[in-house]
Amino acid sequence: MTEKGNFAPPYRVGIGYDIHRLVPERKLILAGIEIPCELGLSGHSDADVVLHAVTDALLGASALGDIGEMFPDTDPAYKDADSAKLLTQALTQVHTAGFTPVNLDTIIIAEKPKLTPYKTRMRRHLAQLLNLDETAVNLKAKTNEGMGDIGNGAAIAAQAVVLLTKTNDVRQ
Repeated sequence: MTEKGNFAPPYRVGIGYDIHRLVPERKLILAGIEIPCELGLSGHSDADVVLHAVTDALLGASALGDIGEMFPDTDPAYKDADSAKLLTQALTQVHTAGFTPVNLDTIIIAEKPKLTPYKTRMRRHLAQLLNLDETAVNLKAKTNEGMGDIGNGAAIAAQAVVLLTKTNDVRQ
């Protein structure tokens, strides 16, 4: 029961999204994995769109705001920050709020580079970061069929959906 007497469901769903422009002289990091590419993502942190989308999904599902509120790009402490560390800090807050991840589904939308050779490593790293079995994590790579900034090879985006459960409902 909640304070208002309503039933509090044991599960919550969160959705996350992020997009960054591709620029020269930056590393391309997706899901915490460095991908060989002549361009990288522009941003205040390491600009890992996958981890940013996952972080937003976690925060949204647990009603803890969003990544920009927790880690503002106006704060010099987050300049070139490792997004895996930011996700870990957000996950600690999710656990403190009484939730734990059940599964994750994410999509990377990029015209280039081709991501198939890196998907297994990215998926494994996401599972490790969220303390999930790899079978509870899915990662898809799609193109934008030549449309818009993503289709023109000027940006990469990611979407994520996460399911959380109340911590006392977790079955080990």
